[in-house]
Amino acid sequence: MENNRNIVVIGGGPGGYVAAIRAAQLGGRVTLIEKEKLGGTCLNVGCIPTKVLLHTIEIYNQLKEAAGIGLKVDKFEVDWPALMRRKEGVVNRLVGGVKGLLLSNGVKVVHGTASFVGTKEVEVSLSGGGKENIAADEFIIAAGSVPFVPPIQGVEQPGVATSTEALSFDSVPESMVIIGGGVIGVEFAGIYSSLGCKVTVVEMMPQIIPNMDEELAGMLRNVLAKKGVKFYTGARVTSIGKRASGLEVTFTHNGQEISDTAEKVLVSVGRKPYTEGLNLEKIGVETDRGRIVVDDRMKTNIENIYAIGDCTGKAMLAHVASYQGVVAAENIAGHNSLMDYKTVPGCIYTQPEMAGVGLTEKQAMEKGYDVKVGRFPLVANGKSLIMGDVEGMVKVVADKKYNEVLGVHILGPRATDLIVEGALALRLEATIDEIITTIHAHPTVGEAILESALAVDKIAIHMPKQR
Repeated sequence: MENNRNIVVIGGGPGGYVAAIRAAQLGGRVTLIEKEKLGGTCLNVGCIPTKVLLHTIEIYNQLKEAAGIGLKVDKFEVDWPALMRRKEGVVNRLVGGVKGLLLSNGVKVVHGTASFVGTKEVEVSLSGGGKENIAADEFIIAAGSVPFVPPIQGVEQPGVATSTEALSFDSVPESMVIIGGGVIGVEFAGIYSSLGCKVTVVEMMPQIIPNMDEELAGMLRNVLAKKGVKFYTGARVTSIGKRASGLEVTFTHNGQEISDTAEKVLVSVGRKPYTEGLNLEKIGVETDRGRIVVDDRMKTNIENIYAIGDCTGKAMLAHVASYQGVVAAENIAGHNSLMDYKTVPGCIYTQPEMAGVGLTEKQAMEKGYDVKVGRFPLVANGKSLIMGDVEGMVKVVADKKYNEVLGVHILGPRATDLIVEGALALRLEATIDEIITTIHAHPTVGEAILESALAVDKIAIHMPKQR
């Protein structure tokens, strides 16, 4: 269905550029306004550059174990400046790809900062100087987010970094305290500890990665601890002070005050929606504690204005923003597309990787389900053994009454790729029987999903008889 509408998208991140392309596919005349580089946080200073570093670290760690897989490797080291150059090269190539996709779909890109002057017009302060007013029938706000920096005494001094700065250190620090044991903090702990940095993680919640499966999060913590990462959970940072030996982080843990001194401090306690300068209050767009309030069609309280991505304060993930962008564009074109967060996979690119979708065992029980759980350790998986990467497990959570899959959680190699099967199972409201009767290729790590589904009913083939 062609809509022939003038549509302005504010923000060129993974939500904004996808929304712009989908709106153009549906016949819209689309202008995208971006104040910095196309691709947003994810592509430039988030998902992509982080994974470039993690990929190199993965190979580096494999080389450390080369003798175990029949390789003789005499000498190897990480060339930090070369790694930084590769990171920038990958980012620039993908930014160029986004630019090409927008061009091929007829999307006009304007570089500047947008501010609403009415519900159907924005004023753009152009990056090259000057101003331009752009009118549109509909707007999609995709303004993104910024790192949240808590009000800790001393947090603004030199040496205290957010994830953005941590991607571009001049050299590998000798030591680091990471405030926050969520996805970002744990990934950086894996990167820098592998490079010889002494890493301490201080997390306020009782477990690291609080939104993920408790059992697997505990297993990941143990793996990282074996690699030298020190963890304090249930701890609250009170101050950061400058000392001759570095930055002293003081925190309370189990009723005691503890201090740890490090060369660098990374603050990774999450992100907050960014709407600064949009002038939303002038046009009456409803916000709640900084986030733009939207319905499941991604529409705000203003009929012709939609919002997507991190600025809505929903699940702050690039793949969520992209899907929200599709939903918004399709609804502008007259469709009835709805956003469903129940099947959103969460991924952590540590070694081993961790991923989950749907309800954890604890969440399912709290919601009142009569739960049954299947577990399959990767030490019993042929492909994992071949790869020399057997740390981890696949865990399937199901409802006893209807045998429906409620959640899939994976710790192990390629977990972030394998989780898509779990997401599809939840999207289709699949039962355990439907996973079991799907033939899984051999030898693959994915067979562990089949085995864990079998284990739900205690009939896993490649495990000792379960009782």
